[in-house]
Amino acid sequence: MAASADGLPVLAPGVWDGLSARLAIRAGAAALHASGGAIARAAGQPDLGIIGLAEMEARVCEIVEGAGNAPVIADADTGYGGLLNLAHAVRRYARLGVAALHIEDQPFPKRCGLLEGVAVVPQAEMLARLRAARATVEEAGGGPLIIARTDAVKPEGLDAALARMRAYLAAGADIAFVEGLEDAAAIEAAAAALPGVPQLLNASMSAHGLPLPPSRLAALGFAIVIYPGDAQRAAIAAMDAAFAAVLRDGDGRSMAARMAPSALRDGVVGTVALMEAEARWARGEA
Repeated sequence: MAASADGLPVLAPGVWDGLSARLAIRAGAAALHASGGAIARAAGQPDLGIIGLAEMEARVCEIVEGAGNAPVIADADTGYGGLLNLAHAVRRYARLGVAALHIEDQPFPKRCGLLEGVAVVPQAEMLARLRAARATVEEAGGGPLIIARTDAVKPEGLDAALARMRAYLAAGADIAFVEGLEDAAAIEAAAAALPGVPQLLNASMSAHGLPLPPSRLAALGFAIVIYPGDAQRAAIAAMDAAFAAVLRDGDGRSMAARMAPSALRDGVVGTVALMEAEARWARGEA
């Protein structure tokens, strides 16, 4: 993935289906993050490793289509099983056209990195995952960039997580993703420990503000910033209010000012353009 034209990190909002992908692109997003947690919640499940590859693949397919020419970063969790499962997932995501995917060092099934009880597998097990992913991409003659994610900050500490990441990069990862960098000191420590390495920052708590501005993140080597849950949290709040209003009042008039107009709703998914194309085809026109 290329850096943004202004030299700042690529800001990739988290999306979970075709509609959210199209809305993010409409807002000007240059890249999208297909968030595993957001996709799980959209299916009515918590981010506890319940959703499998088939369900993820279907949603990622929608997201890639909705993204148009914008790159999509896909969440591949732990690979959905053993090494053969992981290689299969890499192949499937590559066929969908994702630009990059991240693989983590949690045990299977994993859990959201923000939750308590996060654990990591032995380093050797994660190195095998990365070797499998790299070999799969190389056998295909190219494919998505491999982002190595470590969740070791919580269970083992930042120094141990950074030591793991150095090993992961040596095993063939293209981009470093240290989960749990929640303050400026941790971000700067990661930059100092991994000089010259493109890094991804999870800004899942961005509603409270980024610890450092994008210009400083770029100077430290952070190439990508993802926002996995921001839009979905806003959508949940809006839907919660709309359902409550309809059931309380019998109609949605109290929410009318906060609802998207029909033209925006239909325009995002291209309703008019598709109806016009259908009519041309029916008339025998090209």
